[in-house]
Amino acid sequence: MKSTLLAGALLAFATATGAHAQAIKLADVAELSGGGATVGTNWKNGIDLAIEEINAKGGVLGRKLEVTHADSQSNPGVARAQVQKALDAEPYVLLGPGYSGSVKVTAPLAAEAGIAQIMGGEAAELTQAGNKFLFRTSFGQQSSMPKVAKYIHDEMKAKSVAVVWVNNDFGRGGRDVVVKELDRLGSKVVADLSTEAGQADFAADVGKIKAANPDAVFVYLNEEESARILKELKRQGVTAPLMGETTLIGQKVIELAGDAANGARGHVGLTTDAPVDLVKAFREKFSKKYNYVPDHNGLKGYLAVYMVKATTEKMGKVDSKAFADTLHGLTIKAADEPGILMDVTFNETGDIDRQSFLVEVVEGKQVVKQVLPKVK
Repeated sequence: MKSTLLAGALLAFATATGAHAQAIKLADVAELSGGGATVGTNWKNGIDLAIEEINAKGGVLGRKLEVTHADSQSNPGVARAQVQKALDAEPYVLLGPGYSGSVKVTAPLAAEAGIAQIMGGEAAELTQAGNKFLFRTSFGQQSSMPKVAKYIHDEMKAKSVAVVWVNNDFGRGGRDVVVKELDRLGSKVVADLSTEAGQADFAADVGKIKAANPDAVFVYLNEEESARILKELKRQGVTAPLMGETTLIGQKVIELAGDAANGARGHVGLTTDAPVDLVKAFREKFSKKYNYVPDHNGLKGYLAVYMVKATTEKMGKVDSKAFADTLHGLTIKAADEPGILMDVTFNETGDIDRQSFLVEVVEGKQVVKQVLPKVK
């Protein structure tokens, strides 16, 4: 009797262990503390929501997803160390980081390991260095900034522009592309202001903007700094129209800036206010689970996991070495995989093409003014 019970227990243990070993393991390195905590927390929560949904429906090819989260502390050096540690555990796919500077120093590690890295960074240079293992969850600056410059020139009719940017990889990349495009279109940059990540006081910068008296102001800072400069712009009575990207008119910025955010406009690749039924459903699920409205980083994290699901099911097998090759050139349709939310195509550099939006903050909410179609 004891032998039978022991054999049964061993079989149950072996079965459980085997089932656990069959899980598809993902590794996430994100900004869970420090200046990028808003970015990383939204990203992490989006990942966890997607994994919960997918596992509840049977997983991917019958296997559950598991993820480990590590904190980069919003520091590129820490991010590099955490990614190396994560890669040592041989994950199927690496998720994150969100900051471009951290992606820049971690991407070579993932490429050397032959592991696909699905990240949130938007600096133009990230996918232009020939790294075949790096993929975006949103537009890179080389895709978004020409649209921004065109809107400033054509729609705002701005002949002179003040450009305010954060002095890091993210900010420099965006500044370089938008200044080049504004010059090409004939809009003159009359103030070119570099600021620091984590900067608390923008009085002097806004003073310089007032002195330049531009027709429009382009703001390209991290979320918390964007909220601070919006408040200062209002305090000093700057009336020139404000244009930016996702980081100027994101949900967290609106919450922090209050009514100072009203009137700010921006081009966004992702917004939970998009007039898309699947995006609205995501927003409702996320808000119910976490008790706050997600920003674009929550969408990015959620989409990253569904990119893993769709690519793996396209292959019909779990193969980390073939993953990147399969995702290059892949079009994922929302009709086939609703978790991807909008039809998306990944090109040979890991950049994406899908719908995007021009929005304005009205009474504390993003209002979509235009829907821009996929390029191709």
